[in-house]
Amino acid sequence: MLKRLIAVPVVLIFVSALVVATAGQAKVRQPTLTPQTSGTTEGLIAVSPVNPRVVWASGRNGTFVVTTDGGQHWRSGVVPGAEALQFRDVQGFSEKVAYLMSIGNNPGDFRIYKTVDGGATWTIKFQNQNPAAFYDCMGFWTPKRGIAHSDSVNGVFPDVRTTDGATWEDISSNLPPALAGEFSFASSGTCVATQGGQNAWIATGGAATARVLASRDGGDTWNAYDTPLVSSPSAGAFTVAFRDPWHGIVGGGDLDPGDPNNARTATSSDGGRTWTLTNPPPVTGAIFGLSYVGKADSGGGRSVVSRQRWWCGVDAG
Repeated sequence: MLKRLIAVPVVLIFVSALVVATAGQAKVRQPTLTPQTSGTTEGLIAVSPVNPRVVWASGRNGTFVVTTDGGQHWRSGVVPGAEALQFRDVQGFSEKVAYLMSIGNNPGDFRIYKTVDGGATWTIKFQNQNPAAFYDCMGFWTPKRGIAHSDSVNGVFPDVRTTDGATWEDISSNLPPALAGEFSFASSGTCVATQGGQNAWIATGGAATARVLASRDGGDTWNAYDTPLVSSPSAGAFTVAFRDPWHGIVGGGDLDPGDPNNARTATSSDGGRTWTLTNPPPVTGAIFGLSYVGKADSGGGRSVVSRQRWWCGVDAG
């Protein structure tokens, strides 16, 4: 299955001085990329910076890595019982507390693990029981409050939510009906974005229209908004990020190698209701990950990860 083969190796780096405001205009400066030794040869897919010292990342064959000294040293590990799984998403909260989301070839392989002791031990907090579900990403407001998002099943998104960090409830009835063939991409753990204490956004593709699903009340209610990104069974919105309740960016493209020139980003200044395409980024294929990493007078900086390149720009929204 194509979705199980999508994986973006993440190079563990630190980024500085992405955007500089000069003479009333935002000047883009490419980041300095510093390769670091991760402690594993496994491909890493998702990354979650907690602060300048603590960063978690996750990847293939049950692997996670963590640094607690700003990247000078990384400690790697494999979660017992997950050796055959891919961790497509990770969410860190401290050097002790983190979550991992796995995918695999069987319904029960879609799991959420949690550690409270820095990765020494992990416990399963959620294990999928839906034979047709495919959980792509998760997002948290606090260490105990979060959501996990799945591809649609029979026109419904079987998403789940936790309010205690331990038990998960079905919130599928809260979400809009899915379009035919609608799904999300488990490519970097960024198809779900959370902000503040209640706001959440989900990026989708696979259908005739790439959409963003948005909630203002912690997942109780949702609205669906169209984006201008290309969408098809191999294309759509891969990743979404918001720097405040109103200003955000969505990115995506097409995995079809015969049509590689659809990598695009679009910005919103109204909480995701409307989206405007930016200038095309200098990459092909798709935009797999987005993150706001700085501020300038004209807006927040953003960084973009494609399959082979790193690109940074300025959000004018």
